[in-house]
Amino acid sequence: MSRMTEDPRIDPRLKEKFGELPAFPLPSFDSRDELVAAMNAPEVLEALNAATGVSKEEAEAVAPSTGLTITTEAFVSEPDGNTIKVSLMRPQTGESDDPLPCVYYIHGGGMALLSAFDVNYQALGRMIAHRGVVVALVDFRNCVVPSSAPEVAPYPAGLNDCTSGLRWLISQADEFGIDASRILVSGSSGGGNLTLALGLRLTREGHAGLVKGLYAMCPDIAGSRPCDDLPSSIENNEVWLDAHSNFGAMGYGIEAFEAQDPEAWPLFATEEHVQGFPETVISVNECDPLRDEGIAFYRLLLRAGQRARCRQVMGTIHGGDNMVLPCTDLALATARDVAAFCRET
Repeated sequence: MSRMTEDPRIDPRLKEKFGELPAFPLPSFDSRDELVAAMNAPEVLEALNAATGVSKEEAEAVAPSTGLTITTEAFVSEPDGNTIKVSLMRPQTGESDDPLPCVYYIHGGGMALLSAFDVNYQALGRMIAHRGVVVALVDFRNCVVPSSAPEVAPYPAGLNDCTSGLRWLISQADEFGIDASRILVSGSSGGGNLTLALGLRLTREGHAGLVKGLYAMCPDIAGSRPCDDLPSSIENNEVWLDAHSNFGAMGYGIEAFEAQDPEAWPLFATEEHVQGFPETVISVNECDPLRDEGIAFYRLLLRAGQRARCRQVMGTIHGGDNMVLPCTDLALATARDVAAFCRET
């Protein structure tokens, strides 16, 4: 039996869908080049698609496109001059031309894999947009397997793209009917890392006021596991993720990890780094090896006197409430919470 099947905490629907699958392995590698070559092998890509796949028909049934205007936009990222696509979703509001708040969403995949145009992320974006906000999903450069951006590049490429995309979105707010004073940055897993890293960069530059706040879900921010001071990295390992490796640090950039750069791995941040940080929500999954990373960052914010709250979604594996199936009610609850934070005035 798998760890997931045996664990009494986990929602039975997640057990039924994923319980017989082996824990998703994140192996160790001797070099970044070796990692990139191995993860782009056809059989590995096929396994990735099988593990994360949901059909367009299933996704449309729980997160319909009707009532939304969905377009693909693009911007030129700085300082590298590469082009990045954005999936923009806007509720059809009839005759009203009032600007709407916006969720700037950063997809998961450990900064290494997946795409904002994957079926599940598109469906999650629609769930959020149906709650009365514009959603902009940025398809930044991954560090291992290409997204819609063909280049793979280590840190800080992905963060540069996300930062450039936010500034581009603000510059185009009038054209897109967005209230630039209510832009919430949100993301899950690797996207949770980039959400908090973007907050750290804006804070360091004195520009934290550009965003209304941050909503980081199951953030992947430690870069190395297991850790005695992060108990979930031990007690929950092999529940969906087998994360005891150097995969994240090596793929995203081992030099940044060894330098303890908080904009690469936000758990290296100190109280000084987060002074003036945007208001933040951290959302974690009960049965996730990465759970305590998010909680630790939340507690850092509290120690530093910053505005923050933390929620834990019980019975879920890593990113379980970001999967539109099989626990659609949990995904909808998270979508409502994200949108409600974004709409607050």
